[in-house]
Amino acid sequence: MRTLIFGANGQLGRDLMTAYKSAGEVYGYDLPDVDIANEDQVYAIAKTVAPELIINAAAWTDVDGAEDDLAGAFRVNESGARNVADVAQRYNIPVVYISTDYVFDGTSETPYLPEDPVSPAGVYARSKSAGETATRKANPLHFIVRTAWLYGPHGNNFPEKILRLAQSNDTLKVVEDEVGSPTHTLDLAEACFYLSRTKHFGTYHCVNSGQCSRFEFAKSILQCAEMNTRVEPCPGADYPGKAPRPAYSVLDSTSLETATGHTMRPWKEALMEYMQRREQPV
Repeated sequence: MRTLIFGANGQLGRDLMTAYKSAGEVYGYDLPDVDIANEDQVYAIAKTVAPELIINAAAWTDVDGAEDDLAGAFRVNESGARNVADVAQRYNIPVVYISTDYVFDGTSETPYLPEDPVSPAGVYARSKSAGETATRKANPLHFIVRTAWLYGPHGNNFPEKILRLAQSNDTLKVVEDEVGSPTHTLDLAEACFYLSRTKHFGTYHCVNSGQCSRFEFAKSILQCAEMNTRVEPCPGADYPGKAPRPAYSVLDSTSLETATGHTMRPWKEALMEYMQRREQPV
């Protein structure tokens, strides 16, 4: 199977490249070599590769920055998504679009199901929701995979931020009123691989099992690193951002596990492996 991956240099893209190499040829592209919002560039690459599957892991991910550049966020997350899905449709092949928990407003008290109505707040959230819609309309052979609290090697993610701060601070204050499911890029990449080998097209959620607050996540990170930095809980209002964050964005991965027969492992177990996969293992 020849797989074409856009966003190949990101923290998820790197693990996707590795996961799909087990099934055949993999071609990865990213900025500055390709801009998925440039329709001609996307088509030219697909014509050269002649893929059997396309994965769109390229995205505008600066949540607060999107509030200052609506056009830029929608250009990548909606127009780019449409271009990638459209070229896959021209080849009559499936497309995988990586989406986010931000499409929900965070007011639920139980884990979100893929079929739950979306209610995105903020520019980034709306742009990703628009990308989902564009992908569905452009190509019926789609896998839309929502994930949350993603972290992986080579990324500027929550675990890395906590570890950096802990090196220069005796005490950290971390938000306790945001709850979600931390997800290791390795696990998401593997799940996408299993899902894309089926014909069960549609929208799915994919996160490591279990849930925690940002505060609890930070404590586990430091425990894995055997660091003694004190962690204190605080409300999200202490760290206001330009964009709203879902207070509760736990996703239910049951439908993905049913479709693939692949079970998502607990987030604490995935975190422990990540700490050994870092550029500087701990």
